[in-house]
Amino acid sequence: MLGEGSTTSPTHRLDVIGFFCPVPVSEAKKAIAGMDIGQVLEVWADDPETVHDMPLLAHRGGVEILSVEEHAGEYRFLIEVTQ
Repeated sequence: MLGEGSTTSPTHRLDVIGFFCPVPVSEAKKAIAGMDIGQVLEVWADDPETVHDMPLLAHRGGVEILSVEEHAGEYRFLIEVTQ
């Protein structure tokens, strides 16, 4: 099962399967805004652009990408709130 290799348990989940740019990143930003430092957001997406867009979100600050996994065209991101 996808995600079995990750040791960090998410505290929040976001499913944006079927949505394309800019929805996945926009929804992730909204979810993160309501989270506390140390909490982890699990994002499920199938838009290949998220592989490039989620790291850009992290680069802007406040979050760290803990892991990115892909299986059968679906991506699982673990994003920790750091600020």
